[in-house]
Amino acid sequence: MTIPQTLTPKFSGNATDLEEFKKLADSPMRSNDRETALHDWEAYKLKRQLQAYNLSTGSKKGAWTKGGYIRALTARAINLKSIYYSNLCIGYADFRGANFDDALFDAEDGRGWISMKGCRLQGASFRNAVLQNARMMETDCRGADFSGAKLQNADFSNANLQGANFFDADLSGSNLTNANLVNANLQGANICGCRVYGVSAWDITPPANAKLSRDLIVTPGDQPEVSVDSIEIAQLVYLFLNNAKIKSVIDTITKKGVLILGRFTAERKEVLDALRTELRNRGYLPMLFDFEKPAGRDLTETVSTLAHLAKFVIADITDAKSIPQELKAIVPALPSLPVQPIILDKQFEYSMFIDFAGFFSVLPPYRYKDTATLLAALQDSIIQPTINKATEIEERRKLFEQSMKS
Repeated sequence: MTIPQTLTPKFSGNATDLEEFKKLADSPMRSNDRETALHDWEAYKLKRQLQAYNLSTGSKKGAWTKGGYIRALTARAINLKSIYYSNLCIGYADFRGANFDDALFDAEDGRGWISMKGCRLQGASFRNAVLQNARMMETDCRGADFSGAKLQNADFSNANLQGANFFDADLSGSNLTNANLVNANLQGANICGCRVYGVSAWDITPPANAKLSRDLIVTPGDQPEVSVDSIEIAQLVYLFLNNAKIKSVIDTITKKGVLILGRFTAERKEVLDALRTELRNRGYLPMLFDFEKPAGRDLTETVSTLAHLAKFVIADITDAKSIPQELKAIVPALPSLPVQPIILDKQFEYSMFIDFAGFFSVLPPYRYKDTATLLAALQDSIIQPTINKATEIEERRKLFEQSMKS
């Protein structure tokens, strides 16, 4: 793509930096001249960065402070702001800390791509730069700033993008296969159509607008394409598709998981612990969540997540405190999940419990005298009624589906 002269940016960086950069970029690829140019560029860059580091720290010329050499390697000394260069093809060069803001790299003569494969770009800045169809494989872009950059159809496969800033960048159609995006900022970025197989996406800031993360391809290039609309769940979806053990575990939880809710005072917790032990002895997977302990996430979110994994719920509404909120989060949202309330026979249901009478999934409360009688009646009065209720719910669903077809 040839850029008209009127649209090319006006260079506003350092003229000597540009001259030295062009010596490297213009040197023939895969030649002794290129190796020499790489060596000369790194020597020039280090000299410039040493000067910038000493100037910023007040150090004596030529003297390194402790750790100064490492910090100097990413110092903002090389200024190539608004550079325009066609057919860039530089591999494994050192551009750490360089300023490429507003740069325009285009490809002419039908090549269709530019390349910075394997380059060290840690702490470099590409704000509002144009790097469409760029080959950025295996680059080290830790802490680099790509905010506002045009990166459509770029190839960042196997790149280290940890802590990189892609705020408002356009990455649509790019290849992020096996890229490290830990702590990367994707807020406002367009990542639609990206390949995200093998991506490490811990603690990223995802695009706030769901429309900017559609059609993410989670499968590798040699497999049929499967796409999702969230980079945060892409890895999980692929594991479900291809890991039989994980699928088996999830299937086991949904068939045998039992969510137990109730008060966690000493007296009430004794009952809940006894229920958990007896359910475990009967082959179930009890999930007991203490809502009265400090939690790092929203309680409604947590109880909803656990409920989605459960086969049925046992809710001890004795001395109810948080139970009303917990059931309010579960029952309306999961109408096919049987809920069996239990209550000590000396007590009455809390006043708002009557609101659940209209929900088919909620069974009548089972009243128990003490822990021993509760456990003795567990199979016949609690487990079996929830199984029967689940069957009734499924039959109602099938009848409804049949009525829609007729």
